[in-house]
Amino acid sequence: MLGCRLEYTNAWAIVGSVFESPEPSAIVQFVFDHYHGLAGLSFWGYVGVTLAFVHITLLGITLYYHRDQAHRAIDLHPALRHFFRLWLWINTGANTKAWVAVHRKHHALCERHGDPHSPKIFGLKTVLLRGAELYQVAAREPETLEKYGKGTPDDWLERNVYSRWPDGGIALLAIADLVLFGVPGIIMVAVQLITMPALAAGVINGLGHAVGYRTFDTDDASTNLWPLALFVAGEELHNNHHAFPSSAKFSLRRGEVDLGWLHIRLLALLRLVRIRRVAPQPELVEAPRTLDIAALRSIIVNRMHVWRHYTHSVALPVLRYELERVGENAGTVLARARRFMTRPPGMLDSRSRERVEELMLKHASFKTVMEFRAELKALWGGTHRSNDQLLADFREWCARAEASGIHKLQEFAVYLRSFAPMPQSSLA
Repeated sequence: MLGCRLEYTNAWAIVGSVFESPEPSAIVQFVFDHYHGLAGLSFWGYVGVTLAFVHITLLGITLYYHRDQAHRAIDLHPALRHFFRLWLWINTGANTKAWVAVHRKHHALCERHGDPHSPKIFGLKTVLLRGAELYQVAAREPETLEKYGKGTPDDWLERNVYSRWPDGGIALLAIADLVLFGVPGIIMVAVQLITMPALAAGVINGLGHAVGYRTFDTDDASTNLWPLALFVAGEELHNNHHAFPSSAKFSLRRGEVDLGWLHIRLLALLRLVRIRRVAPQPELVEAPRTLDIAALRSIIVNRMHVWRHYTHSVALPVLRYELERVGENAGTVLARARRFMTRPPGMLDSRSRERVEELMLKHASFKTVMEFRAELKALWGGTHRSNDQLLADFREWCARAEASGIHKLQEFAVYLRSFAPMPQSSLA
C-alpha cells in the first residue's frame, strides 16, 4: 500500500510540475514520458488487449443481448448478466431494453415496412454505412420500446445509471483507456466503439440479408455469411438464426462453427448458464406409418428441415433429370436454380421469377413438383379449422404425391410418413 501511495504521489507531482510550467515543451515531454500509460504495454500487448476487449463486447451482444434477453434461448447467471450489462453500457452506450426491442421488431417485421434495418427497405449501402443511425431512430420510438422491450431489466441501475446517462459509460471508457494505455488508448477507444456499429449493425444486419448462402428457406432474405462464425461470435450464421430464432445454437450443418455456442458450452460446464432451447432435429422411424396428430406435430416443428429436404431431394434432382434428358447444361442451370429455390417468391427479382416460369413451362415434372411445393408450404402456413382438418389435408397431399408417378416426390411422401410422433395434443 505504501508503494502505491508513493507512486500516485509522484504521479501527481509530475502532473503539477507540468501545468505550472509555461513551456509547451514540458507538456510534450510529459506526454512522451507517459506515452504508454500506467499499463506500459508493448505494441503487441496493446493489440492483444484491444482484441480481447472487442471479443468481450461481441460476446456480450450475442450471449446477453441476443440469446439471453431477446430470445430467451439461454439463462445467464445473474453475475454474468450484470457484468455484460455494465460492459456493454461502457463500450457501446446502448441499454438492454433498446437493443432487445429493436431486434424483436426486426424479427416481427422482417423485410417489410417497419423493419428497423432491412437492406430490402433501406438499401444495402445505407444499412452498411448508417446501420447505427437506423438503430438509434428505432430505439427512440416509445411505441417500439413499449411493445417489444418487455421483460428486460428495470431495476435501480437501469433507471438511474444506464438509461439516465447513456453517454456516461463511453466517457468512463475514454478516461480509463487514456489512463491505463496512454496515447495508444485513443486508438483503442475508437476500435472498441466501432465494434457494434460496424460488425453488428452493419455487417450482420446488412450483409447478413444480402450475400452468403442459405441453409433454410425462411420468409426473409437472411443469409449465412460463412460457416466458420468466429469473427462476430456466431452471428454470421444469420439464416440459421432466422430459421430457429429461439435456438441457443446457431450452427446447424456439418462444418459450421458457432463461436458463441462454444462459449455457452463452456459456461454451462461452469454452471454459469442454463441452455433452454436448441433447434430441433427430425427423428425418423424405420417403418413409415400413417400420419397422425403426433407425427404431424413433429413435421410442423421441423418444417425448416422438411422444406430444405424437399428442395434438395425433390425439386433440384427432378430439375437435373429433366435438363439432362433434353441435353441442357445441367450444372449451370442448377447453380442458378439453387439460389432462387432457397428464397421466397417475394424476395426474387423479376429476372429470377421469369427464369422459374420458363423452366416450369419447358419441364412438366419440374412444374409438378413446384406446384406440390407451393401447396405444401401453404398447408403449414395457412389457417385451418382444426388439427383434424390440417391432418386430413396433409394426408391428402401425401396421397396425391404418391400417385404422381414422380419417384422423388413419392420418396418424399414416404419421408413425411417416417416422422416419429411428438406427444402433444395441440399444434399451436
